Amino acid sequence: MKVELVQRPKSPTILEGFPGFGLVGTIATEFLIKHLKAKQIGKIMSRHLMPIAAIHEESVVDPLGIFYDKKYNLVILHALSSLKSLEWDIAEATTKLCKELKAKEIISLEGISSQTGELKTYYFTRDPKRKKSFEKIGLEPLKEGIVMGVTGALLLKNKNTSCIFVESKVGIADSLAAAKVVEILDKYLNLKVDYQPLIKAAEKFERALRQTMEKANEMQPPQEKMIKPDYLG
Repeated sequence: MKVELVQRPKSPTILEGFPGFGLVGTIATEFLIKHLKAKQIGKIMSRHLMPIAAIHEESVVDPLGIFYDKKYNLVILHALSSLKSLEWDIAEATTKLCKELKAKEIISLEGISSQTGELKTYYFTRDPKRKKSFEKIGLEPLKEGIVMGVTGALLLKNKNTSCIFVESKVGIADSLAAAKVVEILDKYLNLKVDYQPLIKAAEKFERALRQTMEKANEMQPPQEKMIKPDYLG
């Protein structure tokens, strides 16, 4: 696993949003890169990464890109490739990046299974000052839980890692949960980011999902009609 950089910002905050539950981290980092117009300053390369070459606006997008927003001194790690079985390697590469740039903090963005049907948010950090900051903006501490994947590996390897968790829906890309994460980051880092487009995207997605389920319901025999889930109204 190799970290390649063409620019080395000093003492940034690093955001990582690798594929996970509800794709919350992936959606949130993608939105922030576009919204902040962050520039790519590097990539993480490995022969073991899935060879996916996405093309966007006539340019090739790397499977694991490193982006930078100068205004907020923010480094954003964004993944398009599956990282299964590479979690330890990615965590090691991220830790190496953190040391090389002397990062203030690594913030992991994660979705977790919804237990309440609400967008409840939690945090984890070892730093007392950060605890106060998270609680000030209304997050609850995650007192019990299992954290897996790259974020789990980072928590074990890097004590400078903080986590923001939001409850997410099962089995779908949850733009609404991602919008909640962006809202939290906006308050925590004072980004002045408009997260309303993500909320609109979530509403559009849920409308399409509702219409699909209604059409499927109409096609079923009367005795097999599906009951509409409460969360879809």
